[in-house]
Amino acid sequence: MSGERDRCHALMIAGLARLSLGLPDEALLQLRQYLDELEKWNAAYNLTAVRDRDGMVSRHLLDALAIVPPLHPALSAPGARLLDVGSGAGLPGLVLAVLYPALDVTVLDSNGKKARFLRHAVRTLKLGNVTVAEARVDAWQPSAPYTLITSRAFAALADFFASTAALLAPGGQWAAMKGKLADRELADVPASIHIRESMRVQVPGLDEARHLILAVPT
Repeated sequence: MSGERDRCHALMIAGLARLSLGLPDEALLQLRQYLDELEKWNAAYNLTAVRDRDGMVSRHLLDALAIVPPLHPALSAPGARLLDVGSGAGLPGLVLAVLYPALDVTVLDSNGKKARFLRHAVRTLKLGNVTVAEARVDAWQPSAPYTLITSRAFAALADFFASTAALLAPGGQWAAMKGKLADRELADVPASIHIRESMRVQVPGLDEARHLILAVPT
């Protein structure tokens, strides 16, 4: 088991290097703890279809980390508030909370077992900057709107924007993570939403299509 963890740690370090992300030792330890807890809980609660630890590193951890470079200005801005909708196992919300301790993060999921895992992970990783919301997005009433709203394969773009528009702060933006991106899905986005950028994202160790869509209200 220790050999597997050492190999996965090496994969994570190599992936971080390819993404040009240098993390302090404390953040690296937290990310390893996150993988430990995800692997443990996944065996009992089926949080994700990815079962092997190597796959969790590439398909979950590095997949979430790959959006950091383009989103760094928004994530590091003073007073930034992030809402991660349909967070599931905390991706990308918990990972971003580890990298940005000053970022006010809310991870939202209506699924009870996933919300329980999120609360457990927040306690285990000692993430004082994270709020867990066990709620449907249309029922969530935060104390203040969010400067950045993320999702990872949560819904069609038009539905994602419509369901979260009331939660977005003035001057804020959406960042939607997608795998394959159909032209029709982009075409269905209403004129009230401006797609600022649709970029391909290369996830280290993963030879699959990944996209990040940045959008703002018009």
